[in-house]
Amino acid sequence: MGLGHAGRCIPIAKRLQKRNRKTEVFFSTYLDAVSYIRQEGFIAVEVPSMDFKVKPDGSVDFRQTAMNPGPFVAPFNFLEQVNREIEVMETLRPDVVVSDSRASPLIAGRILRIPSVCILNQFQVIIPRRTHYLRLAKFADAMTLAILGKIWTTGDKVLIPDFPPPYTVSTDNLRIPPAYRKKIQLIGPILPVRPDALLSKKELRKKLGLHGEKPVIFAPISGPLKERVYLLNILQGIFTNFPNEYQIVMSSGYPKSNESSVRCGNFTSFRWISNRFEYMKTCDIVISRAGHGTLLQTMCYGKPAILIPTPNHTEQFNNARRALKLGAALIIEQDDLNREVLLSIVQRMLKEKKREERAIELQKEVSELDGLEKAIEIIIEVAERGKLNVSA
Repeated sequence: MGLGHAGRCIPIAKRLQKRNRKTEVFFSTYLDAVSYIRQEGFIAVEVPSMDFKVKPDGSVDFRQTAMNPGPFVAPFNFLEQVNREIEVMETLRPDVVVSDSRASPLIAGRILRIPSVCILNQFQVIIPRRTHYLRLAKFADAMTLAILGKIWTTGDKVLIPDFPPPYTVSTDNLRIPPAYRKKIQLIGPILPVRPDALLSKKELRKKLGLHGEKPVIFAPISGPLKERVYLLNILQGIFTNFPNEYQIVMSSGYPKSNESSVRCGNFTSFRWISNRFEYMKTCDIVISRAGHGTLLQTMCYGKPAILIPTPNHTEQFNNARRALKLGAALIIEQDDLNREVLLSIVQRMLKEKKREERAIELQKEVSELDGLEKAIEIIIEVAERGKLNVSA
């Protein structure tokens, strides 16, 4: 539903084509990811969308999600999506289906007997807890674990793009029953650009037109449009009035946009940044939501983070709490976010240095992991095995 899932499939597609120029890759997706994938030069088939309902502040609205389209209409919407996937696969006849956190391609692949690989960082959808809906939430959790758990493991392999224990970020989102574990493999983060492939921090600041000595704050705000707009408006007001001793760069996450920027004093705002990893390497602090992809990238680059989870978004709160426990981040709840609170935490983080030192330690611990290369190996293996089975 956001750009994170597409963002870790695009480097897989590019690496597959780099290995073998005859490799063809087609994407199936919806909402913001369609334009993002097409912008990266790939063919994207748009399928019927399914998304969460959100409130004006970007928080997940459990009640509206449950009621609209409702328990009787939602299954038909899902079946429509599965039917579209079947039509696409019958036309393209792929050797392998790679599904990032989407159930319908896995079901379609199973029906058509096409080998499949699932990429996942949340095994169970955990419903936000609210007093009025506590029993309903618990019942929904049990149902989604039983149904989705079976679907996720329908294919040949389930890949978890995360750090190994004890550094796993999505631990609380990966409570996997033993019966499902035999197909699951933790591969490490899928990182499009590795830190050692870039210029030094000092060289990047010169290239990007940043002051060599002033602290740089990088705020890559991503996620579904309705979830990020409210936060973007708050941050824009805060950063416009931040002290001049800081340099702030923010990306608003609009892939359709050009990369022109708007500058107000020491605050530069982009609608989209294609070279985000250059800013990630040269910055001193990252401020972002607590999406799995962004958080892993931040840790791989050894940067301390200030996380603002989407309200009522259980996965993001679990991710944020885990990063806090690992010592790599601090958390601000969206309702508490204002200039004074954010500035105080930025000053504290830069002065104490312990979060920065811990982030660098974690980076060293996980620097050898290459989830991208591991994913490529497994996808090719599954595809080749499928060809052998067909010929046999």
